[in-house]
Amino acid sequence: MPIRLDDHGKPVTRRLNLAKNATRDANELCGLARGMLSDGSLNQAEAEYLLKWLGERPESLAVWPFSVLFSRLEEMLADGVLDADEEGELIGLLLDYTGGGSTQGGASASRQSTALPLCEPAPDVVFEGCNFVLTGRFVTGTRRECEAEIVRRGGQSQKTPTRATHFVVIGDLGSEDWAQSNYGRKIQHAVELRCEGRGIHLISERHWANWL
Repeated sequence: MPIRLDDHGKPVTRRLNLAKNATRDANELCGLARGMLSDGSLNQAEAEYLLKWLGERPESLAVWPFSVLFSRLEEMLADGVLDADEEGELIGLLLDYTGGGSTQGGASASRQSTALPLCEPAPDVVFEGCNFVLTGRFVTGTRRECEAEIVRRGGQSQKTPTRATHFVVIGDLGSEDWAQSNYGRKIQHAVELRCEGRGIHLISERHWANWL
């Protein structure tokens, strides 16, 4: 089967074609999840509403984490009852999706104080001959899929930022809590390199995906 090309003669996958809609839905889901978690609990009506909301977005269900969350909710509600263990698991899934933290109301202040150190204004993204580091969790696809799109466009993927890195791309999922995350060290190292004048750019997944 021939590979379909975009307007610039570059390969296009269905997942990447859906990336913009998936990012929009991810933002909506993040807000929805935080609202549900604001009182520290989840009831059956909220779980049923979330399942219905996900089911109304079939295209996004092809993308992680929508597919996982949808299938788990279907299993949890198959018997018509959300029990205490299932509620605990669902709370954990949503906390992980939104970046962790507390289910109580005091988390927003810490998130505001740890804003991502993205380049402003966001730079043009050049793939040919450039080195990329991907960090965090991505809406666009798996890490391997995203790295493959970089390589197809003439770029290279690196595991950690170095003086030869041109772009550090930060995944949209849970990125607000980067300072407390296990990938915060990569971001901090990239910031240090940027301060040394190394020409490294920190950009969001959303901005990166718009250049694919």
